[in-house]
Amino acid sequence: MGVLAPPAASAAAGPDTVRQSLSALVRTDDLPAGLASVRDRAGHTRTYTAGVGDRATGAKVPRDGQVRIGSNTKAFTAVVVLQLVGEGRIGLDDKVDTHLPDLVRGEGIDGRHITVRQLLQQTSGLPNYSNYLGEEVRYFEPRELVDIALRHKADFAPGTQWKYSNTNYVLAGLIVEKVTGRPLAQEMDRRIIKHIGLRHTYFPAPGDATIREPHPKGYYRDSADAPLQDITEIDPSWGWAAGQLISTNSDLDRFYTALLSGRLLPAAQLAQMRTTVPAEETFGRDARYGLGLVSKPLPCGGLYWGHGGSFPGYETRGGATDDGRAANVAVTMQLNDQAARDRVDAVVNTALCR
Repeated sequence: MGVLAPPAASAAAGPDTVRQSLSALVRTDDLPAGLASVRDRAGHTRTYTAGVGDRATGAKVPRDGQVRIGSNTKAFTAVVVLQLVGEGRIGLDDKVDTHLPDLVRGEGIDGRHITVRQLLQQTSGLPNYSNYLGEEVRYFEPRELVDIALRHKADFAPGTQWKYSNTNYVLAGLIVEKVTGRPLAQEMDRRIIKHIGLRHTYFPAPGDATIREPHPKGYYRDSADAPLQDITEIDPSWGWAAGQLISTNSDLDRFYTALLSGRLLPAAQLAQMRTTVPAEETFGRDARYGLGLVSKPLPCGGLYWGHGGSFPGYETRGGATDDGRAANVAVTMQLNDQAARDRVDAVVNTALCR
């Protein structure tokens, strides 16, 4: 089946479980706004909104507005790496030092013993630089992010455990740049964004703290009883290959559907991407992590593939099924506990199990 969906339509009048679930989510967690896009097997897309797009003005939530998609970026980075694997330019079992000689060294850390596959699967043991950034908001060079991580000892020996680390994907992005001789943003744009027609997805340029198209404001709260702060405009460079992209829910529907249908990767590389290990500690019960791709079971049977993302101001969850269904949900506040993230996942489940 094709993956280019027709223009998004407003949700039909009358009872709708997705609309009801999204509205309940916003009320339950006192979230400023929620947005969802749901694609059926035939390629028809519906979009939904709840709450307000701007707490200060009461402005409506832009339908299918742009948001910061955080770690969904990892799936894009992994696709570019795997395309290069399919072209014979990178080997999944290449050592990091093959492409970035002498860069990855630290206490218990040696790039001569870490593979590209371990980077993509989060089994390298590399410490997560974002645990050590503090509150400083500024532009970060990718190499600077790696250097921050390398000041800390390894979490475990490569290949012996699983633990989520943004450092893995910054290194994957640096490998892409080394192998292609071009910026990661250009490779993503050429190989994925333009190739499958993601019209509202882009990698912000250095120093760009804005969101280009209509979008709901993103908010931050220091504690449960603290006031909301508008954090929409922020330098996203600390996320880089691990979390810098801006997109919409409908574009994410299109991306994950195209990926699973084989439009982005040869069959061999897609099979590698879908080879998983347990990842419950980060993604919840029965979640498994492939190469930049997460699988989660559905209450109606089967599973879906996606990634999700958490970025100051926004939380995104969703993915697609092998039979062409897709759903992505965003809320306009970063969620800090698993129970709240599970409630967003429940809206995804509702959309995919209708």
